[in-house]
Amino acid sequence: MLTPLIAELALGSTPIRMAWLVLLWIPIYGAGALLIRELVVRCGRGWPSILLLALAYELLEDGIGLQALTSPHLYDAADWGLRVFGFNAPYWEANVIYHAVFTLAVPIALTDLLFPRHRGRPYLGRTGLVVCAVVALLGVGVLRGSVPPQEDPGYQAPLAFVLGCLVAVLAIGVVALRLVPRAQQTRESPGTVEVAPRVWLFCGAGLGTLVFFALTFPMFGATQPAFTHGPVVVVPMLASAALAAASYLIVRRMAASPEWTERETLALIAGALIGHSIGGLATVAHTTVDRIGLVAIVAVTGLAMWRLDQRLLERR
Repeated sequence: MLTPLIAELALGSTPIRMAWLVLLWIPIYGAGALLIRELVVRCGRGWPSILLLALAYELLEDGIGLQALTSPHLYDAADWGLRVFGFNAPYWEANVIYHAVFTLAVPIALTDLLFPRHRGRPYLGRTGLVVCAVVALLGVGVLRGSVPPQEDPGYQAPLAFVLGCLVAVLAIGVVALRLVPRAQQTRESPGTVEVAPRVWLFCGAGLGTLVFFALTFPMFGATQPAFTHGPVVVVPMLASAALAAASYLIVRRMAASPEWTERETLALIAGALIGHSIGGLATVAHTTVDRIGLVAIVAVTGLAMWRLDQRLLERR
């Protein structure tokens, strides 16, 4: 439930005036994220595998479901620059990082905070896992049958690309679930790693998210990210990749400190969520109603994060 609410509604890509569409996105978003979480937990892997599987998720959603990775028209993705052999590279990078954070990492981490007793163990049995996989695949079909016929009628992604996506998804799955090292609960010695204050984590996550949006999504009437033209889009692409990698390494190191608690995790999540809805105001909100809806979502998000922080404080 959290995944489509965060990844679609709280961004504004599904505007609040069409909130009922979230029900259609539950199979691909909800079952997709749940399936990834279950497979990673069952195989004893951790966050590196979840983030790596975001590559597979993006190929299934945008490559096969929406066909946006190759479409010359859908979402104007082809106009973002650097269309390589028919592949919309800037659109792919923006969405694979977005899905890694807001479709997978944030909903999974939030659920762990809400239900700590179930952290690190499967939610589903074998039958439930199979059903979840089937529902996720049906979700890809729902996307394919609903959005492209309306937004890009008549377009069909090249068969070679679709087959390539399927092969890549299988290969990524093997690497993420078999070759990536198992999760280890190692902690640094006290004082070895300095953990930033929660207010800094909140502000840093929010600012980093806004910078990510500015680097990867066209905004304020621009046709390419960061107001670039033509192949110059490579510059913000490299900058956004560096930002994502640096953010991951910094958080991973701080999270290994014994001083890191659930409240630090929540501070990061809260900042990222509020930053991402503000980013939606600049990139995808087109009407006054949509903007008012996102402002309301920012307020509700802030209140919910504060209430959860109080709950975590009481739990200690």
